[in-house]
Order: sequence, then structure tokens, then C-alpha cells
Amino acid sequence: MKKRVFVTAAVLLAACAVSDLDAMPAFARKYQMSCKTCHAPFPRLKPYGEEFAGNGFVIKDKDTPRTYIDTGDDFLSLLREVPLALRLEGFLTYNSGARKQLDFASPYLLKLLSGGEITKNISYYFYFFLGERGEVAGLEDAFVMFNDLFGTDVDVVVGQFQVSDPLFKREVRLTLEDYLIYKARPGRSRASLTYDRGVMVTTGLPGDIDLAFEVVNGTGIGEADIFRNFDEDKYKNVLLRLSRDFSPAARLGAFGYVGKERQDEVDNSVWMLGGDATFGAAPFELNLQYVERRDSRPFFAPGPAGEVRTRGAFAELIYLPRGDDSRWYGVGLLNWVDSNQPDLETVSVTGSFGYLLRRNIRAIVEFTQVLDGPFGDHPRLAVGLVTGF
Repeated sequence: MKKRVFVTAAVLLAACAVSDLDAMPAFARKYQMSCKTCHAPFPRLKPYGEEFAGNGFVIKDKDTPRTYIDTGDDFLSLLREVPLALRLEGFLTYNSGARKQLDFASPYLLKLLSGGEITKNISYYFYFFLGERGEVAGLEDAFVMFNDLFGTDVDVVVGQFQVSDPLFKREVRLTLEDYLIYKARPGRSRASLTYDRGVMVTTGLPGDIDLAFEVVNGTGIGEADIFRNFDEDKYKNVLLRLSRDFSPAARLGAFGYVGKERQDEVDNSVWMLGGDATFGAAPFELNLQYVERRDSRPFFAPGPAGEVRTRGAFAELIYLPRGDDSRWYGVGLLNWVDSNQPDLETVSVTGSFGYLLRRNIRAIVEFTQVLDGPFGDHPRLAVGLVTGF
């Protein structure tokens, strides 16, 4: 296939994201601190940012600013102000394919975000797409979090979230290019490692082992049916993940995912196994992920099972020349997906460069070369700005 070059100036992610969350400058306003406290650069999280999110968006050992209205009812927790933030994206594109034209695509995305502590140990977070590619897109992340449940080291999240959040968080990556294996859906299967509805439980085990356990619908975050049900079958899918920090610079993890889904009275059995790792040696950080997946009948056709075997990985190398104080950074990302379903097969290499104009304004230049994919090999170039407020 003839190579096509298109230049895209795109805003990626807004400033001050938290854990699996997207941009929340409202937290910086609330505590009157810089986004740098949790991010370097935004939206990439530092360990302190991970801890802040794990504590239900509360800074331990620090007085929380007065956020509740005194109504005379001690049993009522009513926020004085609902924290809000905005993410705005706009870009200029050039497509050298069929149309060969410049396009001012702005606004490309406008997102309203809110989150914070409702009362002690109970927090919430959501974001709503006011506009995405010219349409109202709706909710993605939307959940309530119970921190230190019943006085234990157990946190519970209920609602919509990304299944991959305990592994690597797609919403806080520095590149426009995605982690492709997380999005892979063979055939008509709806199960993936991206957004779903369910419950996630996290806690610590003896031996400094972190545990994450999820129970999800396995159908993504589509609309409810005529019976007001989001899950269209009787099955639930589960994920179990264990990880351990062996030093401040080395973490290893492994996960298993298993479930079933039914369409047209045919069942598809799904399982996934994978390993992940992070290694840090200033000024570099290396993130690695591998996933092996099997689907028994992802096309939901009657007759002999049509198994689809899918595997994939990504390797992400981040360079911060001055650590937390870096005004610029570089990222290299390798994506690989292999499957006996040809349209899932992809190999791509990405190089991304970013520069902080302000703590919450970032300029980026990103180039991706697709070496193998369903549309053949082709390059992509992105140039743009990121802002959140």
C-alpha cells in the first residue's frame, strides 16, 4: 500500500491527572500546590501522585482545606464547592492521502471533569465529553471509591474504569499513540483491558505484595438494553493481579483474566495472562507489558469453535534529563500485536518529544511509523499543544 503522510497537531492530555484519572487541576487549586507535586511531567505520575490517588484524593498528615458547608447537621457532608476542571483539545491536520488538505479541527475535544473527597474515606471521580470530534460522547471514567474500608488496608472502586488500571494507566501516558494490546478485541468480542463496568478491590498482602481483584461485566461501557441492563448475558469476568516493588527502581507484576460472553445464543470463553515490569535508572524509565489471549468463539458463529489466538506487548522508554525538574522529555514506544485474525496484527514504533511552556501547557512533536498493520505500513506525524485548567 502506498505510504500516506499526515501531520496532526493534537492536544493529548490535560495537566494534573491523578492515578487512572484524567486531568484534575481542581486538586491543585484545592491544596494550592503545583501539579509538579504529583506529576513529572503531567500527566505522568510520580510515586507521590500514586499515593495521593490511593488515599482517595487526600494528602495524609496535611489538613484538608475547609470544603464542607456547616448546615448544623453533623451527619451531612455537603461540599461547599463542586470541584471542576476542563480539558480542551484542538489541532491542525494535513492528510496526504485521498483528500490532501489542511483541516482546522478545533475544538477536537472538550471535557468536563470533577472529583474529590465526598466525606472521610469516600471519594468520587468522573469526566464527561462535552464534545469529541463534533459530537457529545458521554461518560468514560465514572466511579465512587471507598478508601480503607472498615478500617482495613482495603480500597474498593465501584463504577466505570479501565480494566488495565492496575497494570499501566492509558489515560496518563505521555504519547498520543496508545497501548494497542489493551484495546485488542478479536471478532465481535466486547471484552478487553480498556473501559468496563464493575468493582475493583485493591489491598496489600504480606511480603510487600500488592493485590488487585476486579469483577466486571465484560461488555464495555455501551448503552443499557430495553430491560435497563448493561450486561447482556449472565456471566461476569474477573481479573487478578499481583505485583511487588523490589526496589524504588524495579517493579514486577503478573495478571490473569478469565470470563465468558454470550451473543446470538453462542458463548465465547476468554482468558488472558500477562506480565508487566517497570525499571528506573535516572534519567530513564522503562515500562514493559506482555499479554497472551485466547478466545474460543469471538465471532459467535454456531458449529465448530473458531478459536482466535492473540498476543501482544509494548515497551515504553521515558527520558527525563533533569528528573522532576525537566522542562523537556522524550518517549520511545514499541507496539506489537500478533494474531491469527489478520486485521489485529500491528507493529509500530513511536518517538515523542515534549516541552513544558508552562506547568500545565505542553508542546509535543510525535512521529509514529506503522511497520505492519491492517492498512499496510505508513508514517504519522503529530504536532500540538496540551492544556488543562
